[in-house]
Amino acid sequence: MVDDEDAFRISLGKRLTTRNLEVRQAASGKECLALLEKESVDVVILDVKMPGMDGIETLHLLKERHGSTEVILLTGHATTQDGIEGIRSGAFDFLTKPVDFEHLLGKISQANERVRRIKAEKQEAAFRAQMELQMIVTERMAALAMATGVAHEINNPLAIIQESAGWMRQILGKSDTGSFPRKGDFERALGKIDNAVDRAGRITRQLLEAVKSQETLVVEVDLEALTRETMGLVRHEARKKNIRITLEKKQPDAKVRTDPYHLRQVLLNLLSNAIHATGPDGEIMVHLQVNGGDAQISVQDWGCGIPKDNVEKIFEPFFSTKSAAEGTGLGLYVTQKIIKKLGGFIAVDSQPGHGTTFHVKLPARNIQAR
Repeated sequence: MVDDEDAFRISLGKRLTTRNLEVRQAASGKECLALLEKESVDVVILDVKMPGMDGIETLHLLKERHGSTEVILLTGHATTQDGIEGIRSGAFDFLTKPVDFEHLLGKISQANERVRRIKAEKQEAAFRAQMELQMIVTERMAALAMATGVAHEINNPLAIIQESAGWMRQILGKSDTGSFPRKGDFERALGKIDNAVDRAGRITRQLLEAVKSQETLVVEVDLEALTRETMGLVRHEARKKNIRITLEKKQPDAKVRTDPYHLRQVLLNLLSNAIHATGPDGEIMVHLQVNGGDAQISVQDWGCGIPKDNVEKIFEPFFSTKSAAEGTGLGLYVTQKIIKKLGGFIAVDSQPGHGTTFHVKLPARNIQAR
């Protein structure tokens, strides 16, 4: 109930309370908005004519900040135009003073029913979206399981192809083949074979990594040393685009009890993704921090960013925004799986056109500060 006439507001509020309604009261639009910041309500009964912030202005701000709340306006006999304007601005309905109490109760009931219906529709839509997402993930997991079986079978012919290509290169390298017809074309073709074998091998390794369950080897690891070592592994890739990778450390050194192989793989995946997303002459920042005993690792880039619709999908198997020649859609899926196995979690913040930050947190029980 929002009305600057205390006697009217208090009296009507008491009558509504007797009908088992929970009533909150405000003497002004400003007081109403402040109350709604602390406590949500379903229906607001709002007087139009109030000093200072009037009902129409209050309505605009209320619908902007609390769109799911329904508003019933109260107007004087001579101000029905205000009620019509209120309807256009999102009010549920308007009533004229003096108010017929039973009529007001009916309007409150209708407005409340509308609130409940909209909430139910939103919950149903959210449930439906979640079920669809689970079905997609289940189908992809089934495809992943089948693909790993194929990956096992592919490794053998890949090895034969690689060995045969190496044998042909040896023949072409002999001195008596200097006059071999179109020797350069053959060498270029062998180079394409090598690249294709490397890519196929990388895909099969990622497929197998995605489903195999390796035992973790937990040892004491210098977090900074491991991070710098991983940065060195991608330095050549970064130099091709003249990208600078820097390390920022906010706390004293910490040793983490974790699996260095798996953590290195996580950092490698995140840094490789950041390099791919960053344009020439860009920068990538790795942040290390110990906060409340938890070790936090963030990989930040100022690249292309991730569209909002894709943020919730990036950890799904086979989801990728890269071309087929650049990614399999398994890197972040494997990364999340490893982090969960290490007892931590991974999150992402991203704005299209402004960059992306991946946050990794390892649990406090694995940390030893130095």
